[in-house]
Amino acid sequence: MFKYNTYTLKKIQGIFDELEYKIRFEKGNFQSGYCIVENKKIAVINKFFDTEAKINCLIDILGNLDVDVKKLTDKTGEYYQQIMQKHSEKQKNTLFDND
Repeated sequence: MFKYNTYTLKKIQGIFDELEYKIRFEKGNFQSGYCIVENKKIAVINKFFDTEAKINCLIDILGNLDVDVKKLTDKTGEYYQQIMQKHSEKQKNTLFDND
């Protein structure tokens, strides 16, 4: 598992950079804590969230994007795969907890 700190946040932001997405931290009235502007490749995250919540929002967004792993460097691609594996495990556990 990874740690919820600014280093992890920066690494995840690096994935978005390589995918040519812009991340903006702004105040807003987002129901889910974030907003994605599809046509412009912009993700807007609630700036008042703590680091853990920002990381979770970015991971949720990555889970909903069609990511071409070939666009990522080898190191970033491996990190992306690890994050998505943890994300899918978390999603499965959440589904089972609600049963």
